[in-house]
Amino acid sequence: MTENKLSNIHLNCSQKVLTHYAKAYGMEDGLAIKLATGLGGGMGRMAGTCGAVSGAYLVLGLEYGPEHTETSSTINLEAKNLTYSKVREFHQRFNNLHGSCTCSELLGCDISTNTGYELAKNQDLMGKKCPNFINDAINIVEKIINDDKIPASLNSHPNTTSNNGR
Repeated sequence: MTENKLSNIHLNCSQKVLTHYAKAYGMEDGLAIKLATGLGGGMGRMAGTCGAVSGAYLVLGLEYGPEHTETSSTINLEAKNLTYSKVREFHQRFNNLHGSCTCSELLGCDISTNTGYELAKNQDLMGKKCPNFINDAINIVEKIINDDKIPASLNSHPNTTSNNGR
């Protein structure tokens, strides 16, 4: 599917984040949409972990996760631990930006209940708030991945600030 065709489909937050990266990881949009479906609405509309956050975790797994081949009987624990580290880094950055990674807290209502879901629909909370969460999730993933691609010598910021003896 092309970007234009995807914009006409009602995708949940996790689907939008994952499809943003799908082609870069050799994944068809249809598979990404299917894979991320259950993560929307805070995990199956249970108002838990935000779908944009969950989608970002999937992308970080694609970037850093261990590869398993039929000839290998083990999983690369170093890659697995690196993935966990990147997920924690993402979680901290998103949480610092929004004060939470939980759908109900981000929306300000519990969409796992009929009352909360109707409130969210009537006030268009998902239409108003979720695009920001999706964009921020994508931006944070980009920063994490791109920071790893910059050589350490270019990524460090020497202390050039002078306090004039104070």
